Amino acid sequence: MLEAVVQRYLETPGAVLEVSVPEDPVQQIAVIAPNDKEQVGWGEVFSRGFGASFTIPSRRPAGLHLLAVDGMVYALGSDMGYRMLENSYINKRFGLAFVMRAGDPYQLRGFVARSIGEARTDIALTPAGKPVLSLAIRECAQHVDQLGAYLKNLELTRSRLGRVEQFGADGGAGLRIPLGVEREDLIADLREIGRVLRDEKPQPELEFVEHITPVKDAATLELLDAAMDTVLGEPADDRIVCAVPADIWQPYQMANMFHIKINSSEPGHRDEFDLPYLLNRARVQRQGTRLAALRAGTVTGYSHPQHGGQDQLFRTSALRWIEAQISLGSRRFCLTDGEWYELGARFVDRIRATVTRLFQPSPSVELPTWHKGQTERQYNASVPDTHPQMLCMDRKNAHNPVGSSQSHFEVCDLLTNDGTLVMVKPAHGGSGPLSHLFNQGIVAVQLLQDAEVRRQFTERAAAESKGAILLPADFVPRRVVFAIKLGNGSTLTPETLFPFSQITLAQTARTLEQAGITVEVIGIPESPEERPAKPGLRAAA
Repeated sequence: MLEAVVQRYLETPGAVLEVSVPEDPVQQIAVIAPNDKEQVGWGEVFSRGFGASFTIPSRRPAGLHLLAVDGMVYALGSDMGYRMLENSYINKRFGLAFVMRAGDPYQLRGFVARSIGEARTDIALTPAGKPVLSLAIRECAQHVDQLGAYLKNLELTRSRLGRVEQFGADGGAGLRIPLGVEREDLIADLREIGRVLRDEKPQPELEFVEHITPVKDAATLELLDAAMDTVLGEPADDRIVCAVPADIWQPYQMANMFHIKINSSEPGHRDEFDLPYLLNRARVQRQGTRLAALRAGTVTGYSHPQHGGQDQLFRTSALRWIEAQISLGSRRFCLTDGEWYELGARFVDRIRATVTRLFQPSPSVELPTWHKGQTERQYNASVPDTHPQMLCMDRKNAHNPVGSSQSHFEVCDLLTNDGTLVMVKPAHGGSGPLSHLFNQGIVAVQLLQDAEVRRQFTERAAAESKGAILLPADFVPRRVVFAIKLGNGSTLTPETLFPFSQITLAQTARTLEQAGITVEVIGIPESPEERPAKPGLRAAA
């Protein structure tokens, strides 16, 4: 624990260090570091603006409490206490891993994510909580650095005390969460956090957070470092761009001076972060040492340049301020926040995870058996006979506003009384029919954005149902259900769905979910018994 504390804080005059006795079952240390200043950093600017000399002292101590519970060491920072930790000792995914397991994926409070290869940070804040699917996170294209969510089913002090109000947590490298104040309560809460990390699996809807993981293979890392060292010695191009480290985007916005120090006794002073200066300093280093020079180099941000060192906001490795893309043969990699990631390495896992969660344990729609010999049209027409809450809309077309005057399209095959669009398709002959089915869902939702299409559809639904289904004039579907019959008695599961159809379905689901629409997939059971068609209904394909 002592090694994890930055030494200069322990050596600060007036610092306090307390260490638990060896007999204590929970070993712990406490560090309190003063940060007294005779004049705050903004004092001189304030005085000069007024035209008089003000003495504005600052006394802002910080505390750091480290304790070992069940084999894991936790650090609790008070005020700026977290700055006392050596960066190399911090588990950069600790808080994120906890929220992925304990957070409610349907009540996310926000996220911070970096778009891999674009040097862009996206921040979303939703204090009331929103489903993860509505936040338009691009799986395998964004590296999630922070995730906030309301919590569920946790034995923490706040819930044990009988407080019923909802509370949440925000996790990245660290974890912001309500904890018990008394020693016994604090330790119990840390044990609960440890249990979650040890025993719980990530929520299926949040598994995508781990789909972009750092490269761990030593041989690959060696090749990547060598290639990057070569690139650093070449003239700057668009392979290397600037990127703000994820954990300092807030203090970065407050910084008014940057000191960039790369293998030199004096840092470069800049009002803004200067990528060309950093790359020039790397370029003049000897081949084979450039990347190491950036790792050892520093970028320091200050709030008030006049007092150089007195108002330090952050200090990080210079390597964390660049993002670069490197290819090794057909494999593509990205260096971001000091770590290497392979682009597209988890593509298959992402597809499978997306498809799996679309098969709900308790589907919102239940459909009758598809009898042998029935055509798709016959089946759709027969559904209301046994499920009167559903309306057959097969062939009940609306005008296509982007086509000719004679162009029409089918919004859905079945419509529930709550406005769920159900698309039905038998999957005979491979993935082609299913590609058409999934495309139908996207087209229907997009064209329903047109006022005239909405009017036609809602009026047709009211007429066909004889007033039983009255959709609002501004109707927007909230759920789309793809109902599929595989044939040959096969049961539809994520594994039995055609491989190409899995890719198309995952892409379709992400498109619809980003529009705030829930997507489900259900299998239609097939009966070996043949059922005669209704009189007067043609058995059209």
